[in-house]
Amino acid sequence: MGEGKALAMLMPYIWPQGDWGTRGRVIISMALLLGAKAASVTIPVFYKHAVDQLGAGIAAHAAVIPVLAILSYGLARVLSLAFGELRDSVFERVAQRAMRKAALSVFRHLHGLSLRFHLERQTGGLSRSIERGTKAIETLLSTALFNILPTLLEILLVTGILWKLFNVWFALVTFVAVAGYIAFTILISNWRTRIRRQMVESDTKASARAIDTLLNYETVKYFGNEEHEAHRYDKALQVYEKAAVRTQTSLSVLNVGQSFIIALGLVVVMWMAASGIEAGRLSLGDFVLVNTYLLQLYQPLNIFGFVYRGVKEALIDMEKMFVLLDVDREVADKPGAQALTVSGGEVRFENVSFGYDARRPILKGVSFTVPAGRTVAIVGPSGAGKSTLSRLLFRFYDANDGRILIDGQNITDVTQASLRAAIGIVPQDTVLFNDTIRYNVAYGRTGATQEEVQHAAVLAHIDGFVAGLPDGWKTTVGERGLKLSGGEKQRVAIARTILKNPPILMFDEATSALDTHTEREIQRNLREVSRGRTTLVIAHRLSTVVDADEIIVLEEGRVRERGRHADLLALGGAYAALWARQQTADPVAEGAATLSAAQVDAI
Repeated sequence: MGEGKALAMLMPYIWPQGDWGTRGRVIISMALLLGAKAASVTIPVFYKHAVDQLGAGIAAHAAVIPVLAILSYGLARVLSLAFGELRDSVFERVAQRAMRKAALSVFRHLHGLSLRFHLERQTGGLSRSIERGTKAIETLLSTALFNILPTLLEILLVTGILWKLFNVWFALVTFVAVAGYIAFTILISNWRTRIRRQMVESDTKASARAIDTLLNYETVKYFGNEEHEAHRYDKALQVYEKAAVRTQTSLSVLNVGQSFIIALGLVVVMWMAASGIEAGRLSLGDFVLVNTYLLQLYQPLNIFGFVYRGVKEALIDMEKMFVLLDVDREVADKPGAQALTVSGGEVRFENVSFGYDARRPILKGVSFTVPAGRTVAIVGPSGAGKSTLSRLLFRFYDANDGRILIDGQNITDVTQASLRAAIGIVPQDTVLFNDTIRYNVAYGRTGATQEEVQHAAVLAHIDGFVAGLPDGWKTTVGERGLKLSGGEKQRVAIARTILKNPPILMFDEATSALDTHTEREIQRNLREVSRGRTTLVIAHRLSTVVDADEIIVLEEGRVRERGRHADLLALGGAYAALWARQQTADPVAEGAATLSAAQVDAI
């Protein structure tokens, strides 16, 4: 994406279609800008008249205070400032709205991208790009629109006035000096832009490195790798340090060159004015007028150099944010997609094949059905593709071949929102927001009342746990829920799913990371939740699915066996071998976990 395209993408946020309130503010702001500059260019004229009148009076030994010229001078300065401040006030809502809408568009788009995109990108880098991009919009609007544009307008006005009042040489020298200044600024700034881009990229990488390390705080501590992580972070900072030094050096080159051009132009024009006074063609007031105009012109030109650098840097940052909007949605609703209609909740996989990489297929022609209101378990060794099934059912990815149907409706033909509203999941690793317990439970249905949240907590058996906390429902759970134990997080996930009240449930190895005692309690909760609902259970521990209506064994991405627990054991195949290995690995835990549903419910 180029800078031109980035600006084109910004325009709809400044000049929104059909929003005449915002457009009106832009028009009023431009009118105030013109008024401010018109008042500004009259200031030196009134100054000249005051000096000439004083000079004439002194020469005639009858000095008179030029009241009208002085008052006009003061009024012009006040109007110039007042118009500028009023313009900023009127336009501020436009700028803030543009920042908010642009950030919201990127945020919505990121949530619409596939899981593949988010797994391949670092969260720290994304957040940094959005943060820099929104600030860049503010910089671009506040500096470019109300500094570069007014400066160019003032250059034209001053050049024309000098030509009119004096001669073409005054106008030509002024124009050449200004043009040389701008050309030099653009040339050096473009060189600096490449260096600045490297600095921004290295800063983003360093920030992402730090966030990634802090998110994995416990892992770093487990392995005692604090120095290793510090070394990696320092390497990233060293790259940033070198780029920052080059950026500052190039800035010094730019500032020295700009100062030389300004000084040269000012000296030449003042020499011409002094020569005119000596020859009797110009008055002392004319000398003051020329000097004041040039100083008044060079002041925004000094800012112009800073502003141009800021604009170039802002364009880089804004481009990095808007480039995210160019990322195509791998999974998108079809035009005219209808909402999913769930009657019974039957789920059917028909000859589904899929691979995260086309060179490495994960699922190969998988077919099975979860009848409405029944429980089907998916088991198999690690890497068999079990969890991939849940990602396909939620449409985090689309299958390469085959189709998935719910009550006879292909999930690619319905809206993603309606599909995901119909499915509730309790994952293996429940990730909670760094907010209160109430917020995390209510996330299942954000409009739920406190009574509904508490009822879900009772059904998930976390009401007693919450009541025992010092802050109760207002207790914060920490980053990713790290303040809670594994069992507590799973119960929060169960309560969240109960509150959502979906017709289809999925338990993706929901208890594999828990101890046997906690697992039995969570299994009882899950059994209560799934009663009468279509349920797909993805399990590592076979003991947790012995009561399933059907067990499907996946191996190397294919369905190897299917049937009930007893039938599969009698078959003596892959399931029986996997069962034997787990029994041998932990006979006490497995024996305790193979209680029947009735026994578990009686505990």
